[in-house]
Amino acid sequence: MTPRPAAIAERAPPIAWIFWGLGAVFFCYAFFQRVAPSVMVDALMRDFAVGGAVLGNLSAIYFYAYAGLQLPVGLCIDRWGPRRVMATALLVAALGSLIFAMTEKLGLAYLGRLLIGGGCAFGFVGTLTLATAWFPLRRFALITGLTMLAGMSGAVLGQAPLAALVEATGWRGTLVGAAAFGLALAVAIGLVVRDRPPGRGDAETGAGGPSRPMLASLRQVASRRQTWILSLYAAAQAASLLGFASLWGVPYLMQAHELSRPVAALSTSLVSIGWALGAPFSGWVSDHTGRRKPPLVIAAAVALASMLAVLYLPGLPLAAVQALLFLNGFAGGHMIICYGAAREHNPGEVVATTYGFVNMCSVGSGALLQPLIGLLLDLNWDGRLEAGARVYSAAAYEIGLSVIPISFLMAFLLAFLVRETWCRPVSLPEIAAA
Repeated sequence: MTPRPAAIAERAPPIAWIFWGLGAVFFCYAFFQRVAPSVMVDALMRDFAVGGAVLGNLSAIYFYAYAGLQLPVGLCIDRWGPRRVMATALLVAALGSLIFAMTEKLGLAYLGRLLIGGGCAFGFVGTLTLATAWFPLRRFALITGLTMLAGMSGAVLGQAPLAALVEATGWRGTLVGAAAFGLALAVAIGLVVRDRPPGRGDAETGAGGPSRPMLASLRQVASRRQTWILSLYAAAQAASLLGFASLWGVPYLMQAHELSRPVAALSTSLVSIGWALGAPFSGWVSDHTGRRKPPLVIAAAVALASMLAVLYLPGLPLAAVQALLFLNGFAGGHMIICYGAAREHNPGEVVATTYGFVNMCSVGSGALLQPLIGLLLDLNWDGRLEAGARVYSAAAYEIGLSVIPISFLMAFLLAFLVRETWCRPVSLPEIAAA
């Protein structure tokens, strides 16, 4: 029996976990596709005959599509609901994966990654919108953290396990399998998921609401100063996940610490594992204490200190580097608090648009950082080649990866500008002033 809307405000019905779970698997799939190139760097440079800057762009075009679509994602989900939008998006991502796996032409490879990023763009916001509709507000930050845990599971699968699979079977066959999985998941979401409980108001859930001018929703969200502060914090705090773990961490560790690819991939995946645990932990702490701002300040400081140590403290043993990478990811995962805080600073009828705005900025940092790091590497390349692929020195990586601690410093400064919500929606006069 479907619970009454009033009951849903107190607890989630069991079916809610199935709906959220399918969305969380979508987000897991999106992260798998996001980080997959990090264990294929040499093969991709060889097969497409490109250097670091071009490879950075080939990987980052996922982020261009993903970040560029976040505002339309939120607007579409607010209008048509997550079920239809997410199922259609997964079909696009599966098609992109198939194109990327099968082509030998760089132009089609770009198209494939573009379609993958565009389709995967709907996973996180769609899942958060389902959580908004089916779970009580007092559990939102925890559910957001669990969603990030699912995403980080995809990131972990896309590193050490994928590296071993690529070594055994090649990268093309692996991505054909990823396309088949995306197709199956699209069918499951289309058949099973429901946008919201019967009788629950659209303004409460942000899921499939009445026709509302899309630009009006966007203006409403973008006019809030706190929306911008929280979005930019999320972008800066995502630097190591998107710039390091998603592409350049594996080759850096192979060069700087002389690790094999599987060991380097395992070490890099500790950033994602840290995020996987830090996100739900920070959500639980924030919900339990009723505070948003203090965890954001502390997390940015820890992320900055740990990444500076990884990159610039000489002679660290591998175990210490791995511990610091885990700690960095654990601190980075605290950025999920930004989604709850931004929601609390905006009206309920634009909830998906709010999530999309924050996510656009967050993922957009990957679109900027990956090619920027690649460009800095190319500028400091000493001309060395191995099996047709460029090899960058440890000194070149130190220069290229310096943009990551700079991003963490920005997050630390922005955290002091966050306005505390005490984990509750602010009043309309407070929203107008924020």
